[in-house]
Amino acid sequence: MYIPDLSNLSLPDLPAPLSSSEIAEYTDRIAAKLRERDAVVIAHYYTADEVQRLAEKTGGFIGDSLEMAKWGRNHSAKTIIVAGVRFMGETAKILSPEKTILMPDLNAECSLDLGCPADEFGKFCDEHPDHSVVVYANTSAAVKARADYVVTSSIALEMIEYLKLCGKKIIWAPDRHLGSYICNQTGAEMLRWQAHCIVHDDFKATALKALMKEHPDAKVLVHPESPADVTALADFAGSTSQILNKVKEMDAREFIIATDVGIFYKISQACPDKVLIPAPNGGAGATCQSCAHCPWMRQNTLPLIEKLLDSPEGHEIHVDENIRKGALVSLNRLLDFSTRLKEAGSVQALYDAGVRI
Repeated sequence: MYIPDLSNLSLPDLPAPLSSSEIAEYTDRIAAKLRERDAVVIAHYYTADEVQRLAEKTGGFIGDSLEMAKWGRNHSAKTIIVAGVRFMGETAKILSPEKTILMPDLNAECSLDLGCPADEFGKFCDEHPDHSVVVYANTSAAVKARADYVVTSSIALEMIEYLKLCGKKIIWAPDRHLGSYICNQTGAEMLRWQAHCIVHDDFKATALKALMKEHPDAKVLVHPESPADVTALADFAGSTSQILNKVKEMDAREFIIATDVGIFYKISQACPDKVLIPAPNGGAGATCQSCAHCPWMRQNTLPLIEKLLDSPEGHEIHVDENIRKGALVSLNRLLDFSTRLKEAGSVQALYDAGVRI
């Protein structure tokens, strides 16, 4: 099993903060340039507030990585600006090969992607040819092309449950915590890659328990990329969009949330009357590589978005066509599975109906 050393990652410097007047001026100029270029911004939940606000004000989209790519595919704009990290730009290109996909900074990485290099992962898969390969969306196009199935955190449990019913042995990559969570929930036979997200890996149970004592009535919502002892404390564990929806649904005033604090922008919009408390990304044993906000997501800035609109050179995402076609197969299986699961109502009903994906 490949266990990447992510302890000495070279993290980007924090961008200089902008004043409210600067944000307004950049937003106005960018809006005009987007219209001139027939371009639209799709932003991830973990980007800065002003970037998410730009996407909203200019007719763009805010969401999780796959939803971003699907929305961009269905939009009429010829140019898609992906405010996120590199694998998200690649996913957008996989689904929209005819469009120009631009990113503010092509060096905006992801520790899960970096922790699962395609060559090493391919060798591991070759050593276990009798296993179905399932990879998380937070991977490169090349890793997706090597996989049989791609999953998001919102549907990973169902996909693994389905494959288990089909009698499949599974290779899972790359997140060790999400893989462990799924394995414990489903009992599936899984060989698990051992990468991690530097944001979620730094949530610590001891510090979370102390915060819970300070807020005894708060509901605890956790992304399952977090360590198992953190997830075990949760009232709910799920994807970023599922956490957003849970805050809307749950009858509580206070919420302790263990995921990137970028999501607080959309939750605050949807639930202005609720109190959102970031889970401690620190305490004993923590490195605070991220301080609960992905450093690469912070590379998406308004100045860089304006710069790429003025001069796109050095900002465009390219994916080898053979890799793109291979990755599209595994992504389409996910999309097909999601559609059929909704129609069937449950994994068991889908399997009982004889559906095999």
